[in-house]
Amino acid sequence: MHFVTGGAYNGKRKWVRSLHEHTQWLSAYYDYPLPLRSNDFLEKKIVLEGIEMWIKNDVESSDGSNIRANWKTYIQTWHDWEQEQGDRRIIIIGTDISKGIVPMNKLDRTWRDVTGWVYQDLTVLSNRVDIIWYGLNQQLK
Repeated sequence: MHFVTGGAYNGKRKWVRSLHEHTQWLSAYYDYPLPLRSNDFLEKKIVLEGIEMWIKNDVESSDGSNIRANWKTYIQTWHDWEQEQGDRRIIIIGTDISKGIVPMNKLDRTWRDVTGWVYQDLTVLSNRVDIIWYGLNQQLK
């Protein structure tokens, strides 16, 4: 599992495309629904882009409880899918929304908090973690 994060419009997509070829690309930014079943894919490399938007959808459609636990289960499912065959790879891209002023709106604060927790859980399960700023990567793990 490879987790890539960084600021908005900092070149995450371009950097991932240069590193990982022949991928099936699923983007929340283009309203692609969150894929619920990892076994529905024929490609060996899957990119899930914009997970913060899928997390936001979860926050907006619930009271905020259990979202982190649900995402932990979801991430584990993808990790297991990847481990079933050595040539499979899941690449997850999420924009860092933790910088700046804490939002006044409760919903936005919950989204920011849950996203940070999910990113921490992703980092634990990922073999590789990169942060992209201004098109340059820094490998954290």
